[in-house]
Amino acid sequence: MIPLRDNIPSRTFPVVNYALIIINSAIFLYEVSLGPQLEAFLHTFGVIPAKYFWLAQHEPWNIVERFFPILTSMFLHGGWLHIIGNMWFLWIFGDNVEDRMGHGRYLAFYILSGIGASLFHIYLNPTSTVPTIGASGAIAGVMGAYFILYPFARVITLVPIFIFVDIIEIPAFFFLGFWVLLQFFQGTLSLAFSQSGGVAWWAHFGGFLVGAVLVFFFKKPRKKMPRVYPDQFFPW
Repeated sequence: MIPLRDNIPSRTFPVVNYALIIINSAIFLYEVSLGPQLEAFLHTFGVIPAKYFWLAQHEPWNIVERFFPILTSMFLHGGWLHIIGNMWFLWIFGDNVEDRMGHGRYLAFYILSGIGASLFHIYLNPTSTVPTIGASGAIAGVMGAYFILYPFARVITLVPIFIFVDIIEIPAFFFLGFWVLLQFFQGTLSLAFSQSGGVAWWAHFGGFLVGAVLVFFFKKPRKKMPRVYPDQFFPW
């Protein structure tokens, strides 16, 4: 299932969401220009779970090397499909979440969701030496927030059915619920078969859960409309 758009219009201009898309895209273009140096670049700024446990045991004071890549990794991508897919999902779901949170809160929420996703991945893959990169953990947090805020929104979705393709409207709770269950299922399989590399399923699942919880602390309270009583106008 490929989402095309949702049916919830934004009331404010999603400046942070657009900025995140532009920054991620610009950094990816820089990665493309690195050529043979790209591998070393990703090992430096990507999240390598085994490295964190080694540093925790041997260099617990080395805070920068332990935590800086958690921030930088969420702005790196491994290929054109990776960056396009992530930015497409962010484009569809991010603007409405920013609308409900406000610009500053949304940025903080996005970063914290990405951090939570990385920690989830590190904990469940402690021996992995493969650099983990991508904004998908943070974007999964945005999707978790959307799941809570707009469960009955309609997601216009491209659905392949055998050799045919159809476009249908799917409730957001179904689309996102199916997506997160798929991450859990694939993540469980990856643990069962000791897979390394590939897709960071647990970062996706963890990011979604973190976002679904954090949204309650970051969403702006809805303004209450003042009640008007008849005696305010007709005191007699």
